[in-house]
Amino acid sequence: MNGIILFDGICNFCNQSVQFIIKKDPKGYYKFASLQSDIGQKLLEKYKIPHDIDSIILIDNEEYYVKSSAALHICRNLEGIWKLFYLLVIIPRPIRDFFYEIIAKNRYKWFGKRESCMLPAPGIKERFLE
Repeated sequence: MNGIILFDGICNFCNQSVQFIIKKDPKGYYKFASLQSDIGQKLLEKYKIPHDIDSIILIDNEEYYVKSSAALHICRNLEGIWKLFYLLVIIPRPIRDFFYEIIAKNRYKWFGKRESCMLPAPGIKERFLE
């Protein structure tokens, strides 16, 4: 099963991150859904993920990861030097998540947000779950 990344569809930083992942994942291991979408909400229910998590979420091999753990596990399947970032999982999660949460809490202020979720370009539309 491919990994599924749930992201904040109105967050500019999150959307830029999805575009980055797509470029570094040319084999298409990851599929995407916004947290605001119907499929995103169904996946939260299916995997019993709390709805109040303000984080990128990775569902992979029937497990889910949030915050810094999700980001680092995503790196594991990217091409190039980005795989090496996975090694940062040796840092205790509370320390990693402390820094992750600084970005998460300020993402709208620093990067802005959209009025609605992004529409994927035709060449990558199949990577987005509906």
